[in-house]
Amino acid sequence: MPLKEKTIERMYWSIGEVADTLEVNTSLLRYWEKEFGTLRPKRTSKGDRLYTKDDIEQLRRIQHLVKEKGFTLQGAKGQLRKPKVEEAPPPPQLPLDEVRSKLMHVRKRLIELREG
Repeated sequence: MPLKEKTIERMYWSIGEVADTLEVNTSLLRYWEKEFGTLRPKRTSKGDRLYTKDDIEQLRRIQHLVKEKGFTLQGAKGQLRKPKVEEAPPPPQLPLDEVRSKLMHVRKRLIELREG
């Protein structure tokens, strides 16, 4: 019987690793931590910050709102307070001929109802 390989998942990342991943300065991460009270990375005994996956996900949201969407810090704070809304997949597209056929059927039925 083959042994299962153990997968070790990382729990913490340093501020430098997170800054490199997000392509920002470490000073910006410290600033966001100060401005957004909900962001509280763990600290080592020396005071170094240790970020979890959830912390990094929150930083990605902040970065998206501020850098890509153009929100002010106040606006981004407001957006973060709102519950996350999952985007629904777009409805399936029907072929044009099928849509046209269905519309013609509806039109015919409406005419029947009006006349009848």
